Amino acid sequence: MASVTIQSVKKSFGETAVLHGVDIDIADGSFTVLVGPSGCGKSTLLRMIAGLEEISSGEIRIGERRVNDVPPKERDIAMVFQNYALYPHMTVRQNLAFSLMLAKKDKATIDQKVGRAAEILALSALMDRYPRQLSGGQRQRVAMGRAIVRDPQVFLYDEPLSNLDAKLRVAMRSELKELHQRLKTTSVYVTHDQIEAMTMGDRIVVMKDGRIEQVGSPLDLYDHPTNVFVAGFIGSPAMNFVPATLRRSGGAASLVLDDGTTLAAPRGAGGSDGQPVVLGTRPEHLQLASEGGIASRVVVMEPTGADTFVACRHGSTDMAAVFRERHDFAPGSTIHLMPDLDRAHLFDAGSGARLAA
Repeated sequence: MASVTIQSVKKSFGETAVLHGVDIDIADGSFTVLVGPSGCGKSTLLRMIAGLEEISSGEIRIGERRVNDVPPKERDIAMVFQNYALYPHMTVRQNLAFSLMLAKKDKATIDQKVGRAAEILALSALMDRYPRQLSGGQRQRVAMGRAIVRDPQVFLYDEPLSNLDAKLRVAMRSELKELHQRLKTTSVYVTHDQIEAMTMGDRIVVMKDGRIEQVGSPLDLYDHPTNVFVAGFIGSPAMNFVPATLRRSGGAASLVLDDGTTLAAPRGAGGSDGQPVVLGTRPEHLQLASEGGIASRVVVMEPTGADTFVACRHGSTDMAAVFRERHDFAPGSTIHLMPDLDRAHLFDAGSGARLAA
């Protein structure tokens, strides 16, 4: 096992800059998730760690070793791809053993490593099947098994679950997390799915347009987003954003919404009098009020049994609320939503940065 250090890494394709000086320290034994929208540079960064893309500038270290110019096969990493990348003419056993045979390992070592991987991933009964005879989840387990037999210092995962259906993705998330807890091998995982990021990662690196927006634990990012982008990207349903003007009088701070509604500002929020701001509040942190709060017109109700999801609209601003209780609001009716001021956020309307006192 080894840490991975990424220092001032840049990448350009011709005149187009894709990564703009990325710095990440990935601890030995950790599970780090790179997450962001399509085109943010996360897969390019993963391929640079693997050695499949050249670095324009900066440095990547695996452990204490600088690997900028080290060929992929000598980096002691194993990569699991989105499309499984299995050999269709080989059985499961042969797919698992192939890299060890290339490395000229003896038969006893190959049998021991392949057997261990098959046992860990519940593949023992499938060893004589071909990829075409396997389900999507089974193929992905074989792909992970090919990585495990190499016993690498670092696992690299490039959106490995995106080809699976929703139910199987949930099951495979748990399997991958359990696998990491068992092997304790440093893992770097790329996804555009923030639910995957939240449920699997020890640390999450949120990327946008080739830059890092925030790095932290899942709950750090959820509870203390550094800007509007992170706040809106992390969490499902997404955070509500309501434009307002900040007013300060003496020691009190309030928000005036576009329709003249006045609310108390979130506790501990910074900002100056008259500053255009955005109030951020998560759907589950809104409470029903008999009056006051944010008057919103109900658009759609979605009862799920455990929760009630309400899509509504305040003026031209779409909002969402999630209640643990069961409600039956008529579409077109007005409800009053009161933000939990201990959990609400305030952002600068221009820069999107969080306003902290």
